[in-house]
Amino acid sequence: MKSIGIVAVAFLLPFSASAGTFLETFDDGDLEGWQELVVLNDAPGSWEIINDELHAVSHEGFLRLLTIGNDTWEDYTFEFEVKPLKKHGRGGIAIAARIKGSVLFYCSLADPVILGNKDPLLGSFLSCMTGDLHDAEFTVLYFESHPLLRLNKWSHLKLSVEGTNFIFSLNGKEIAETGDDFALMHNGKKIKTKAGKLTSFRTGGVGFGLWNYTALFDNITVTGDSIPNGGGFAVTPNGKLATTWGTLKRF
Repeated sequence: MKSIGIVAVAFLLPFSASAGTFLETFDDGDLEGWQELVVLNDAPGSWEIINDELHAVSHEGFLRLLTIGNDTWEDYTFEFEVKPLKKHGRGGIAIAARIKGSVLFYCSLADPVILGNKDPLLGSFLSCMTGDLHDAEFTVLYFESHPLLRLNKWSHLKLSVEGTNFIFSLNGKEIAETGDDFALMHNGKKIKTKAGKLTSFRTGGVGFGLWNYTALFDNITVTGDSIPNGGGFAVTPNGKLATTWGTLKRF
């Protein structure tokens, strides 16, 4: 996946006069600047750079994210490549934006067991929500049935935020955005509504993560007028690094 990301950015950068671009390809072998954010501030997870790709492992049933950015990041497009390798239980892959401390907006492809109805709701879903990971309290903005990401296959996740609106795309196809119709199940009944707005979530960093999965992540890209040019293009001249561990700061 490395060559695809670098070639794409090399062509785009000369024509992006106003927009900044942050790129992380993990070629420099470290995770400097990245922070881990975990539901209920639980123990750190496993994030390991192997062959210039980030190898992440979670055997827990709660979301953990790797995050970067700050309160000056406002309207932007965030995207990355992910390759799920193994599923360890009911889990998901997530992409997050407008992160401030433990408060954030994120979308995930997951297969949770949803309680609170007459019968538990089972299946795989795309959900987008806002909330606080340390309090584990969330507001659903979008929720619909959707297949999980395929194991051992690279997928491209993209999340664009502008003002109070969002667009989530998968493999080049827009799947959900502010204003879309969807239906929530409650006590066996469908309640029709529309995808909500990011009213109180206007600035903040980005993140990606997982729960109950082992997965590879690569080619992390953020573009927007408020985004500073940064990240690494460096490729080790003597070949790819075998294994490098990064020390993470945590919220």
